Amino acid sequence: MFDMTSQFDSDFTGDASALDSPHAQAALRSDSDLQRAEGSGRVVLRGSENGNRIVDLFQRTPIRIMFPRGSAGAIEEAVFINTGGGIAGGDRLESSVTALAGASIAATSQTAERVYRALNRPACVATKLKVLESGKLAWLPQETILYNRARLTRETEVELVSGAELLALEWLVLGRAAHGEEVVGGQIADRWRVKKDGRLIWADSFRAEEATFRHLHKKALLSNCKAFGTLIYFGPDMQARLEFLRVLTSSLRCHCAATSVGGLIVVRFAAEFELVLRLALRGLLEQLGRELAPGPFGVPKMWSC
Repeated sequence: MFDMTSQFDSDFTGDASALDSPHAQAALRSDSDLQRAEGSGRVVLRGSENGNRIVDLFQRTPIRIMFPRGSAGAIEEAVFINTGGGIAGGDRLESSVTALAGASIAATSQTAERVYRALNRPACVATKLKVLESGKLAWLPQETILYNRARLTRETEVELVSGAELLALEWLVLGRAAHGEEVVGGQIADRWRVKKDGRLIWADSFRAEEATFRHLHKKALLSNCKAFGTLIYFGPDMQARLEFLRVLTSSLRCHCAATSVGGLIVVRFAAEFELVLRLALRGLLEQLGRELAPGPFGVPKMWSC
């Protein structure tokens, strides 16, 4: 068998990339000279006697949304798929999930997302989550892997109302450790904005530019961590859930801590390797799913596929 993906990755994403040749640089001076993807996926669900019911569904290539059926035939997960096989500079992708009254849904990705190196334009990825009263939503995508000199601008916007329940995660991995990759340059702008009842309650930004990457190994920044992420929770019994998460995170084999900001629980994670962080997140979601039951807050089935 031939590993065509590995060959493609090594040819077009590493420091010895064909894009670094004088001929390639002369022919391609901007990501706008190449074909770019503009895709979006939107799903709106409402609860019913038979479980979740799809109220609205929109898909535009390369985004697709699939709904694997549970044992009882009910919709339990919405799986977002990027049929383009990755993200390149200049791409624009948007994913949107709305949980109306009574809905209880987990949304995840089919596999890890890959952001390839860019010439001069960032890829723009937007995620919009909305949960109404008595709705339950878990946004639990798999990791986003940044290749060397990738450029990514990601915005996660969340709208909540009193009586809603939300668990949302985003995590980044700098390079593929198994391939010995080092990310020494690029651009990252990762922003969260959370509103409750129309009022902004939390805003957060992580930003790294070309000049920043040479300093990320310092203890005041990422130290030697190549995988890091943020998880937020909003719902009932916030103080009890915060104490539970603090005890739980202290037992995980990665750097992590939980706090409360503006009526929202925020948990940070960091690990030297992607696998370490994945195992930590699986352990946390397994226990958190039991603590928050009934609800869609456990490990998504797609994480095991």
